[in-house]
Amino acid sequence: MDELDKKYYKIKDVSELLGIPTSALRYWEREFPECAPRRSLTNIRYYTAADIETLKMINYLLKVKGLKIDAAKEQMRVNRKNISKRVDIIETLVKTRNELKKMLSALQKRR
Repeated sequence: MDELDKKYYKIKDVSELLGIPTSALRYWEREFPECAPRRSLTNIRYYTAADIETLKMINYLLKVKGLKIDAAKEQMRVNRKNISKRVDIIETLVKTRNELKKMLSALQKRR
């Protein structure tokens, strides 16, 4: 994901950035106390960059590693720093793979 350039993001923006349905974001907000976006007076959720990083970790635990909610909660409680590092590494590897695919495609077009 590119650098986050805004201070606050609405739930739809976060959903699009992470490729996660808004219903899942609302559910995770209830299940994980670490994920508590600010709310306006009209009850609109506003996520910060830190909230988005937390959501990426939760997504990694639930979708990539396939943990159940309770196991993911435990991992967030005891191993948050390590999870954050793993998510960063995975993002870097995905970006690198995408760049390599672009280069390969460009080379194949030249032939």
